[in-house]
Amino acid sequence: MYIAIDFDGTCVTHEYPEVGKDIGAVPVLKRLVENGHKLILHTMRSEPKKIGDRNTIQEAVEWFKENDIPLFGINHNKMQTYWTTSKKVYANLYIDDAALGAPLIINSALSDRPFIDWGRVEQILIQMGLI
Repeated sequence: MYIAIDFDGTCVTHEYPEVGKDIGAVPVLKRLVENGHKLILHTMRSEPKKIGDRNTIQEAVEWFKENDIPLFGINHNKMQTYWTTSKKVYANLYIDDAALGAPLIINSALSDRPFIDWGRVEQILIQMGLI
């Protein structure tokens, strides 16, 4: 299964342009990969527009590398090019703090904005038979 994963507020707390704090995504994402799922980073972070700008997407990619979580794609699912020219990233499942119904948690000790509750996400993924 292709799973599109947002970054800020989903994998880490909202601290853009910095990489946010750990919110428990790593073990769940690793379990998804171990179960054969393909993760696609699906984020608004981007490459620099001009010299001196930060490469915020590369910082997110590095977070995945540092946590030994392989990515199948970055804002792109290469498999969809065989059947569409759409720029929308194709996935079977999207995990994003901005999604309607996404399980969120508020923990003011970590962030002033809500972020994904990975304990609840893990339970949903188990119920779905994905991990």
